[in-house]
Amino acid sequence: MATSNPTPIDIPNEAFVAARERGKDVVLHTPVLPSAYLSQRFGGTIVLKAENLQRTGSFKIRGGMNKLAQLGNAKETGVVAGSAGNHAQGLALAAKHFGAKCDIFVPKGASLSKIAATKHHGATVLDGGESVDTAVAAAKARAHETGMAFCHPYDDPDVIAGQGTLGLELLEDIDDLQLLIIPLGGGGLLAGTALAIKQQHPNVRIIGVQASVCAPFIHGTSPDGKVLTLADGIAVKQPGNYTRPIIDKWVDQIIEVDEDSIADAVVILMEHTKMLVEGGGAVGLSALLTNQITPAKNGTTCIVLSGGNIDIGLIPNLVRRNETNEGRRLTIFVRLPDRPGSLAGLVDVCAAQEANVIEVQHIREGVKLHPRETGIQVVLEVKSPEHALSVIAAAKASGFVIQENS
Repeated sequence: MATSNPTPIDIPNEAFVAARERGKDVVLHTPVLPSAYLSQRFGGTIVLKAENLQRTGSFKIRGGMNKLAQLGNAKETGVVAGSAGNHAQGLALAAKHFGAKCDIFVPKGASLSKIAATKHHGATVLDGGESVDTAVAAAKARAHETGMAFCHPYDDPDVIAGQGTLGLELLEDIDDLQLLIIPLGGGGLLAGTALAIKQQHPNVRIIGVQASVCAPFIHGTSPDGKVLTLADGIAVKQPGNYTRPIIDKWVDQIIEVDEDSIADAVVILMEHTKMLVEGGGAVGLSALLTNQITPAKNGTTCIVLSGGNIDIGLIPNLVRRNETNEGRRLTIFVRLPDRPGSLAGLVDVCAAQEANVIEVQHIREGVKLHPRETGIQVVLEVKSPEHALSVIAAAKASGFVIQENS
């Protein structure tokens, strides 16, 4: 791994212990959950660190509590930050706990559910521009203008120490931890957890995972403008001056994963572990799905699910996409005589094949049809790709003209 210029800061184990004490009234000790499904599918023993069940739905409350607890009288003028949503919620709840005013600059396109939750915790939400980086810059400017305390989402020793309390919990809960997979955005969670663990157990292998559309730790650069990704919470364009050298020194490997694998990971976690996890929180599983990581042969592999603040409206799209890719959703276009009973005949064929009709749409424009024909698009729930083929064959055998769309 390339080495950056700054010298890694020293955060001793005592700092993580102290951070844990400061946050004990608010921060939850989240569970480590075994997954029989993932262990059987990928081999080894795989467990999930469920930070999606943390207060505010992500690990960010850890750093926010540790930062504000040490501000002293500086809290009286309020705190300000730039965030895509998870740091915003964590800081807002921490500020509420300490009775401090909180302003948050949020980039365009941030999760609506995260914005709503941030407001619910009492923060004022402001326009932060096109990206997390522009939001952070706006927050810094406001701090300079007003005297409010600026709280960086990741590049701050106190925030890093707070996030590292997750590592202390892992060492307590997993006796034979061998491999740890952690989502990577700005690097606060990865840097803090790696320091907390490696200083006590240097043989634990730690891997960070970035979304390929925004992976500056790997490529050194990031795309201009807004980044379109399911992993919006980790779409950070600029590695931190504090986090980067820590990660260079203490983290064994950084990999990147594509959008398809992130979408698959979110659905697999819902379906097989009953965990609701946002895209940025699910990239650790994406690394296994893309065969870039092999679970530890001896000992336990832990995947950190760093957040669960996903927009509910996105879930049906992810489920439909997954069902189509897995061969459990079939869309067909059928030309039917435009007379009563034609559609009922098609439905009867589908029912006989035990295919569930999810959606029916009449299409009479934009396709070439006989004046006495109508077009029908039918979405079916099927059991497998083989089942889909049998449904199509049965419909054709009954005289229907079928065009398979997916």
